[in-house]
Amino acid sequence: MRVILDTNVLVSAILSPSGNADFLLRRWLDGGYVLLTAKKQMVELKSTLRKPYIAAHCRPHDAGRLINVLRKLTLNIEDLPVVHRSTDPDDDFLLALAQAGKADYLVTGDKAGLLALKRHMGTRIVSVTQFSKLLR
Repeated sequence: MRVILDTNVLVSAILSPSGNADFLLRRWLDGGYVLLTAKKQMVELKSTLRKPYIAAHCRPHDAGRLINVLRKLTLNIEDLPVVHRSTDPDDDFLLALAQAGKADYLVTGDKAGLLALKRHMGTRIVSVTQFSKLLR
């Protein structure tokens, strides 16, 4: 199974180490699915982790460890197609990643944008809770 975790899910995993997002990361690390990413998402994640509110609530060591693990263990997809479908143009790269990576699931906390789409081509767009239930 090929999965994309939205940047907001990755950040939630650090901020709530016993929450559903953390469970999803642990399942991935245990070999439960293949995690897809792209250079643009890694740039976005680094930027988000440096925001004052986020940085104040997460240890730099945890943020650095997450970045390093993602770099080493994810399947990095290059050559993303151009997609213009999300109500938030900053999220279109996730849909492009889903399309290029042939993702089965895109997991997000973006209720108004990505979750409202429900699907992009062959990729189901689901919440953290929905995907957690699927993996349990």
